[in-house]
Amino acid sequence: MLDDTAKRRQMEAFEAMAALSGGSAEPAAPEAPRKLSQVKTRWAAEGKGLTGERASPASRRLPPGQHLVQDFPVVDLGVQPHVATADWSLSVTGAVHHPVKWDWDTLLRQPSEDRVNDIHCVTFWSRFDNRWSGVPIRQLLAAVKPRPEARFVIIRGFDGYTTNLPIEILDDDSVLLATHWQGAPLTREHGAPARLVVPGRYFWKSAKWIRSMMFTDRDLKGYWESHGNHNQGDPWLEQRYG
Repeated sequence: MLDDTAKRRQMEAFEAMAALSGGSAEPAAPEAPRKLSQVKTRWAAEGKGLTGERASPASRRLPPGQHLVQDFPVVDLGVQPHVATADWSLSVTGAVHHPVKWDWDTLLRQPSEDRVNDIHCVTFWSRFDNRWSGVPIRQLLAAVKPRPEARFVIIRGFDGYTTNLPIEILDDDSVLLATHWQGAPLTREHGAPARLVVPGRYFWKSAKWIRSMMFTDRDLKGYWESHGNHNQGDPWLEQRYG
């Protein structure tokens, strides 16, 4: 149950999201290339690649339906913004006690840590042993202090892309605001200067070119969640399509 102050803050957050989204409180993104949208919609309708298996990381490293790659494929909406560190910022709003807007210098002042994990993309490829460096998401959560009613977060990138996560998935020691991959700064096509990395979900949940996070008491689907992908995206349960 939201008190009046919480309701007001929630409304302000949704109005801010609406302003960014062109007048709608629903997350918006630029239209993906027509061919990609058609292909993904067809895959969802056909259940392409679904094996019907269920697994866990404890029993096998490669999730059902995935194949291993050695390169790092690039997947996006056809927009790769060039975001200079001088222009980068991350705004955190909504159901939090302390909204913040970090610029690049503020991000660099936070404790940085390394994480090694596997990537599992919904387009059937996986890549093992990725070494990321960046700020643990729990460092940001400690700064903003989500309110008790905060159950979900809507993440937006500088390319207009959005995705959603339950707060219990975001609030994990493995999740990073990453600035480096394999010991080098992120490249533009992989989300420079900073991206989210959420190892426990298909990689579309790890938004590139991260720009804002909005904590809410209700779930709002992001771009691919509104275009045929599953709302949760657990690769071990093969949650590819909604």
